[in-house]
Amino acid sequence: MDMTEKKVSSQLIYDGKILRLHVDTVELPNGKQALREVADHPGGVAIVAIDRDGNVLTVKQFRYVFSRVVEEIPAGKLERGENPYDAALRELKEETGATPARLTDLGPLIVSPGAYGEVLRLYLAEGLDMGAAAPDEDEFLDLVKTPFDKMVRRVVSGELTDAKTVAGVLKVYALRRQERESN
Repeated sequence: MDMTEKKVSSQLIYDGKILRLHVDTVELPNGKQALREVADHPGGVAIVAIDRDGNVLTVKQFRYVFSRVVEEIPAGKLERGENPYDAALRELKEETGATPARLTDLGPLIVSPGAYGEVLRLYLAEGLDMGAAAPDEDEFLDLVKTPFDKMVRRVVSGELTDAKTVAGVLKVYALRRQERESN
């Protein structure tokens, strides 16, 4: 069955610095029409950074939308046309001061496919050399270092709820387990 929805029309609602919001009328596979509210986003990167002592680097920052401080892996928005690998290196350095000896692409993560057009590229950074962080002017961050096994427990227990952090940590855990089993 072809499940493709075809755009009939689009109405721009907002064109901002990060998001572009529009409401599209689509034709459904059965010929009927429906509305789709869409938030376009340029994409982003998120990095599971593990230092030479086996600690995962996270940052705590106030997230206005949730009115609270959230702990999460370093991440950031792609600039239009920016290479995700380069963006991951930039964001990791800005937010934590770390430069990795190895940066491994863990693949894309579709953040919220119902209405939000962001694709987040996950990376694993290892062999970190630590320097000074240089966050953006509007970023206020506290760096946290947590042993990897404890980070996995915090994710599984629900203590950490940020989706990119949960997905990234569990993906690294699964890859490490897979590597141990194949050896």
